[in-house]
Amino acid sequence: MPLTLRYRVVDVFTETPLEGNPLAVFYEGIQLEASLMQRIARELNLSETAFLIPATRSDCAARARIFTPARELRFAGHPTIGSAYVARQNGIVPRDVKSFAFEEGVGAVPIRVEGERIWLATPSIERVGECDRAACARVLDLREWDLLADVPPQVYSAGNPHVYVAVTDRETVDRASLDTAAFAALEEAVGESIAVFVFTPTSEGAYSRMFAPELGVVEDPATGSATGPLALYMMEHGLCNTDDGTTFVSEQGTKMGRRSLLYVRVRGERGREGIEVGGGVAPIIEAAMTLPG
Repeated sequence: MPLTLRYRVVDVFTETPLEGNPLAVFYEGIQLEASLMQRIARELNLSETAFLIPATRSDCAARARIFTPARELRFAGHPTIGSAYVARQNGIVPRDVKSFAFEEGVGAVPIRVEGERIWLATPSIERVGECDRAACARVLDLREWDLLADVPPQVYSAGNPHVYVAVTDRETVDRASLDTAAFAALEEAVGESIAVFVFTPTSEGAYSRMFAPELGVVEDPATGSATGPLALYMMEHGLCNTDDGTTFVSEQGTKMGRRSLLYVRVRGERGREGIEVGGGVAPIIEAAMTLPG
């Protein structure tokens, strides 16, 4: 008997349909084999596809399993926020409930609803190490002098390791393109699968792009899992305010025609009490996928 799976597609980190980062969310709580979830994600070919299933933890409203076209992730930002929206719209979480959590590979991820914006609490951030400036410039097809002086490229991770590369201005961010051979060499030097996050500081916060070929994502329009570590990286290098309550915006995806606005709120000095990442959600598709029984 054919299997019919209902899902919704929402654009995350925007309030404007056809901008932000698109996400498919399968929300009926049907337990599927991980291999089938991966094939579905590959079929839809979005940056991520999420499946909401019953949680194994009593403190979580649901378990969110998140897949790129290439593999499953332990945590991701835009799928968490987009799935939270779908969960509230489809009765998994009552609409009057403003705080809840999803179970993900990193553990319980707290979520908070504030007006039209949904916020997540960034998991614990690990500082992995520094990267060679010249090597990072080659990865982005830039010159070493395009990178900000005295700001070393570094790997930070909140579940997914990203190499953070600060450059001089927006034009340089837009000019960046991924050199796959140089990327492979950098990944070998780091010793694990990575993504590359290039940005420049702005008066509002940051102007950013992200490349993740190992995840099957040539360029990501909005990367919530990278934005909490971005805030910490910027604070530690004096690129933004470090006071309790600091807020700023990372604009991402503009170069690829999917402008996204990722809001950051810092709790405590340098985020010692947590870093939240939030944004809007625009629903665009309600659909069903039919598979052979």
